[in-house]
Amino acid sequence: MRAAVRAAWRIGTGAALRGRAGCPLSQAAGNGGGAESGGGGGSGSREAVERLVREHPVVVFMKGSPAQPLCGFSNAVVQILRLHGVEDYRAHDVLQDPDLRQGIKNYSNWPTIPQVYLNGEFVGGCDILLQMHQNGDLVEELKKLGIRSALLDAEKDQEKK
Repeated sequence: MRAAVRAAWRIGTGAALRGRAGCPLSQAAGNGGGAESGGGGGSGSREAVERLVREHPVVVFMKGSPAQPLCGFSNAVVQILRLHGVEDYRAHDVLQDPDLRQGIKNYSNWPTIPQVYLNGEFVGGCDILLQMHQNGDLVEELKKLGIRSALLDAEKDQEKK
């Protein structure tokens, strides 16, 4: 797994910066992605990052938004959450705020984006979330948050056929 993390880190840090000034720092997935959260001065401070991480049971720091991810790894995280039917989560576009981008890396001691937090706890990046999806751990972690994975319903539908 260390090789996968190193490979993801190399690819993730080499991605070109994109984005438009003036876009909201935070977008909520689910309702069209239009909710903004405060992102004033000090957005990269430990306290500010702590508030963002704890503001919702599922928080993703990514490049772009759930409606328009700007890197393949961020897109993969959005797709995994979508597969599980997780639509109510907070997504923060780190390309809109360099202080937040560095602040979240410092906070987690993890060098790459995206980063996923469940109930305020750092889970990992795309590779970890994909592994959790593949081995079923994500279903269990979502259950702890009171979120029923849509994959459980899909399995029941398959059993009926």
